[in-house]
Amino acid sequence: MKLHEYQSKQIFSRYGIPIPRGKVASTAQEARQIAEELGVMVVVKAQVLVGGRGKAGGIRLAKDPIEAEEIAAKILAMQIKDLPVRKVLIDEAASIHSEIYLGITNDRAARRPVIMASSAGGVDIEEVARTTPERIIKVHIDPLLGLRDYQARDLAAGIDLPREHWRNFIAVAHGLWKTYTECDATLAEINPLVLTTENRLLALDGKMIIDDNALFRHPEFSEMRDLDVEAPAEVEARKYGLSYVKLDGDIGCMVNGAGLAMATMDILKLFGGNPANFLDIGGGANAERVAAALRILLSDPNVRTVLLNVFGGITRCDEVAHGIVNAMKEVKPKVPMIVRLVGTNAEEGRRILADAQMITAETLVEAAQKAVAAARGGLG
Repeated sequence: MKLHEYQSKQIFSRYGIPIPRGKVASTAQEARQIAEELGVMVVVKAQVLVGGRGKAGGIRLAKDPIEAEEIAAKILAMQIKDLPVRKVLIDEAASIHSEIYLGITNDRAARRPVIMASSAGGVDIEEVARTTPERIIKVHIDPLLGLRDYQARDLAAGIDLPREHWRNFIAVAHGLWKTYTECDATLAEINPLVLTTENRLLALDGKMIIDDNALFRHPEFSEMRDLDVEAPAEVEARKYGLSYVKLDGDIGCMVNGAGLAMATMDILKLFGGNPANFLDIGGGANAERVAAALRILLSDPNVRTVLLNVFGGITRCDEVAHGIVNAMKEVKPKVPMIVRLVGTNAEEGRRILADAQMITAETLVEAAQKAVAAARGGLG
């Protein structure tokens, strides 16, 4: 789950990271009122979850409240990379002496978090990593010990930050580490962290990505979700507790269990098929959940066939079969449906499906072969 700049910076502020004075506005009139409250030159910044806002004209300076209102009206009417701008952040403008990049993310290869700093702040850090990787200083953090002062000092020395700013830089680094850990983030980034002409460190921009699997611990984040950047099918799947990820293929997959879903996708690829999605319906495949999953699968115009691969453990296969048949009556799919049931009462489940004129398979190999043939138009 990605957070907007204003949301990230509000969280940063709670952990002692200095940010500019500012507020978010949904209308041009609100933007003018905020600019009047601040009483200084302001920056009007589009709040969309994509990069390149500045190049697209989504970040502009305003000398006074009237200009802030005019600029906000133009930005709120924009679309940046096909995303509508629904809010703008009105921040006091800063007098910048230099810009720093500071961020924390997961290093999967090292199996621990890594904090990174660079004197090349304010630009695309991926481009810096590609062209001048020596300008990025990295320090791995032991999650049991946390960020240590000497590690933050190593970063400050590595980016040639003047020594008189080390204490404040260390405090910002510790604040970012607390933000990262306590919010269950997979990314917490300040770009740029600026040194102003008044010798202050200030987080001018912020970015956070929260681990979806940890959202149950942070109910306060649920209202921060921006549905504009999410596929409608994924939003619908979340309502029913389904794990759904859209892919580029033409074989819809409905499976109970994440590991089984991955195996199903792999074996489809083995036989020349191309999965259209990852979809884990979880345990207890009742009719309502199956019907919801089918609606989501069939909303993808690329789906030419659907493969249901269900393992009946605690839930018996005959109960699953009844759920599937009832769901078919509701959804009425117009593409071939291949069902593979295995587990408790599997034979009875397959008989129920066969009586309903559905295509069944006993093994995953057989099911995958039938699904690939159906997607190619070779199975009636």
